[in-house]
Amino acid sequence: MGTVFSFDVRGTDDPEGVGRAVAWLHHVDAVFSTYRDDSPVSRLGRGELGLADCPAEVAEVLDLCARVERDTGGYFTARPPGAGLDPSGLVKGWAIERASGLLTAAGAPRHTVNGGGDVRLGAEAEPGRPWRVGVAAPPTAAGRPARGALATVVAGSDLAVATSGTAERGHHIVDPHTGRPATALASVTLVGPRLTTVDAYATAAFAMGEAARDWVEDMDDLEALAVTAAGETWRTSGFHRHVPPEFRGFLPAWPPR
Repeated sequence: MGTVFSFDVRGTDDPEGVGRAVAWLHHVDAVFSTYRDDSPVSRLGRGELGLADCPAEVAEVLDLCARVERDTGGYFTARPPGAGLDPSGLVKGWAIERASGLLTAAGAPRHTVNGGGDVRLGAEAEPGRPWRVGVAAPPTAAGRPARGALATVVAGSDLAVATSGTAERGHHIVDPHTGRPATALASVTLVGPRLTTVDAYATAAFAMGEAARDWVEDMDDLEALAVTAAGETWRTSGFHRHVPPEFRGFLPAWPPR
C-alpha cells in the first residue's frame, strides 16, 4: 500500500496473531494496491474486471467509500480527479482495523497497529496505563519544525488516531470539488472509535480546510486538532479529553478567541 506498517503487542509471547495480521495486510495489498497493475482494484478501474468478479472485500470497501463520500459532502471520494478508481484513502484504515481485530481474537488485545502514522490502539498498554501517540508537527509558513517535534500527544485505548498533512508527501491531497491541491491546512489529526472511518474522514477534513472544524463538531464521537498553513492551530471542543494533562497547556484556547 505504499507505506510501512508496524505492531506493538504486549502481554503475549505467541506470534500467531501477528502472523495472521501480517498475512491479512499482504492480502489487502494484493487486492487493493493501486501500485500493482495486476491487483483486482487496478483491473476493475481499467474495466478489465467487473465488480462481481472481484474478491468480496472490494464491494465492501466501495460501499464504505460511498458512505463516507455522503458523510463528507463529497470531500472524500474513491474516484479523485485525474486518478481513476482509488479507494486507498479508506482501505488503509479499514485494513488496520481488521488487523487489530485479528490480534484481539488471537488473545493479544493489548496492541497498537500503525500504518504510515495512522494508528489503531487496542486495550491499554499496561493495566491503568493508556497508549500514547505523538503527532508530528508539520512544516508551515513559519518554517519546518525540528525533526521529532510534536504538535500534540494523544492518549487512550480502544481508539483510532489518524493524521493527514504535508509533513511526509507535500501537498498530495486534492479537493475533489476544485481538482486542485488542498493548501489551507498543514495537518489535521482526527480521533475517534474506528480507524476505518477516522482515516478517511481525516483525508476529507484536510480537503475541507477551515470548514473542517464545524463539520467535525457536528460528527458524533469525532474530535480534531489542526495546524493551518500559516502555523496557527485550532481544535474541536472535545479534543482536550484525548490529551494527557501535562500537554493540554499547549492546545489552542477553546472556544476560539
